[in-house]
Amino acid sequence: MISVSVAAAQKLRSLREGDKALRVSVMGGGCSGLSYKLKWVDPATVTDKDKLFVVDGDIKVVIDSKSNIFLAGTLLDHSDGLNGTGFTFTNPNAKKSCGCGSSFSV
Repeated sequence: MISVSVAAAQKLRSLREGDKALRVSVMGGGCSGLSYKLKWVDPATVTDKDKLFVVDGDIKVVIDSKSNIFLAGTLLDHSDGLNGTGFTFTNPNAKKSCGCGSSFSV
């Protein structure tokens, strides 16, 4: 399971259309080997192999079982600062990450 900061929850609410769920996954790729992927999905597409949970009262988050291993304990945050805008991941499972912070390795 992951945590979602207040800033990320507010940004997700502003981006969400209808009753979509946020699918968070880990894919092969990026300069460190693995990268994060965020995608809005219809909750009806959630399978019994997925973990579905609700954060901050109304944000549905879906993680497939394989990605869940890599994401356990991760914090999803959002920044609008001058030094970088967008979603960031603080992942305690990552042994190293690239300079841009969008990929990691375990």
